[in-house]
Amino acid sequence: MAEDLDQLQKHIYASYLRDQAELGEQGTLDHLERGKQFTLADTLKNGGVLVFPHTNVKDCGYQVAACVHACLDSGADQVLVISVLHAFTDDMEQARRRVAAGGDFRQEASWGIQGPGIAGRDNYLRDHVLIGWHHFWDVETKRRGGKIPKVIERYPYLAGGHPEQLPGIDDVAAIAKDSVIVSTADAFHHGIGYGDTPENSFAPDEAGLRRAQSIIEDGIRILEKGDYWGYNQHCVQVKSDARDAGQVFRYLRGPMTGHVIDMSYTDAAPLYDQPPPTWVAGALTEWRRS
Repeated sequence: MAEDLDQLQKHIYASYLRDQAELGEQGTLDHLERGKQFTLADTLKNGGVLVFPHTNVKDCGYQVAACVHACLDSGADQVLVISVLHAFTDDMEQARRRVAAGGDFRQEASWGIQGPGIAGRDNYLRDHVLIGWHHFWDVETKRRGGKIPKVIERYPYLAGGHPEQLPGIDDVAAIAKDSVIVSTADAFHHGIGYGDTPENSFAPDEAGLRRAQSIIEDGIRILEKGDYWGYNQHCVQVKSDARDAGQVFRYLRGPMTGHVIDMSYTDAAPLYDQPPPTWVAGALTEWRRS
C-alpha cells in the first residue's frame, strides 16, 4: 500500500507540473484575465474566506486566479493559506480511516499542522495541492510589481471534529488575526476511478455539475452550523479532500455563510487509467462573515 501511494503521489505531482507547463505563458495570462470576472476582495477584507479548487490547472486556473486577484486587491499585507494535505503515506491514510471511524486523533503521529517554519513532519513539501496557486501568485505579483503580501501556508491534518485541539492551532489563530484567508478544496471526487459503481456514476454534464454543486453545498450547510464532526463525515462520504482545511478556517473565522459561485471539472480518468466517468468537481466558494 505504501509503495502504491508513493508512486501515485509522484505520478500526480509530475502530471500537475506537466499540465502547468502545457498551459504556457499565454494560457496563464488568459486564466488571470478570466479570473477578473469575480470581484471578491471585499469578502476577504471583511473577514471572509475564499476557497479555490486544485484540479487540472487548465480547467480551474481562472478560479485560482480569482482568489489571487482578491488577495492582492484587498490591500492585505499578509495572506494565510489553509491548505489541504493529502494522505500519500500509508500511516497517514490509515490514520485518516481510523479517525473517520471514531478513533482518537490524539494518538496519531500525523495529527497536527504542517507548514514552512514548523518543526516536525514535512509531507506538505511533496504535495501537489498548491502548485497552481504558486504559479498564478508568482506570475501576477511579478506582473503587478510593488509590495508583495507575505504568504503563510498551513496544512492541518486530522482535525477529527475538534480543530480547536490541533497542536499549533493557537499560533495559526494569531496569524489569522493579521491576515486575509484563502483555502483550497476539491470537494467532490466521483465515478468509477473513485470507487463508485457504474450504475451509481454520472457524467460531468450540466445536470451532473448541478448535482455535484448541490452535494458540495450540503457540506457547506453543515460547516456553517459549526458541526465539525458532521462535516468531517460528509467529506468522507462524498470524497472531499477538505475535511481538515474546512474545519480549521471555519474555526478561525467563526460563523459564516458559504456558497458556490462557480463550477468547473477535470476529467480524471486518464490520470488514474480508469474508465469514465471519473472526474473531480472544481468549486470556487465564497464564505462571508455572518
